[in-house]
Amino acid sequence: QVQLVESGGGLVQAGGSLRLSCAASGRTFNNSPMGWFRQVTGKERVFVAGISWSGGRTLYADSVKGRFTISRDNAKNTMYLQMNSLKPEDTAVYYCAADHGPLPIGVVPAAPNRYDYWGQGTQVTVSS
Repeated sequence: QVQLVESGGGLVQAGGSLRLSCAASGRTFNNSPMGWFRQVTGKERVFVAGISWSGGRTLYADSVKGRFTISRDNAKNTMYLQMNSLKPEDTAVYYCAADHGPLPIGVVPAAPNRYDYWGQGTQVTVSS
């Protein structure tokens, strides 16, 4: 059974930092791009950041560029999202996602429907 499990969410003050982790089990995603999305209640799930299977290419939403950093450790089958300078508008449930793969090197999908596996989400709340 394939599982993606997020951790690292919580409550933080504006300007603070959090590091999210996404641990995969049941299969390896070494040849699959992965991504982070977030969703606010009543709104659509939106792309935050994505990373190619090699880690050599990353993609960010404009709203998080320069503040968030996505990375992955294929040996540990784990992806990360380092979030700095957090703002109240970053408050959301954060989901990790993985494509089934394989995809050409450098491909990083941004649309939710391009991803096949999803975690259960972790809440991030940024207070002002």
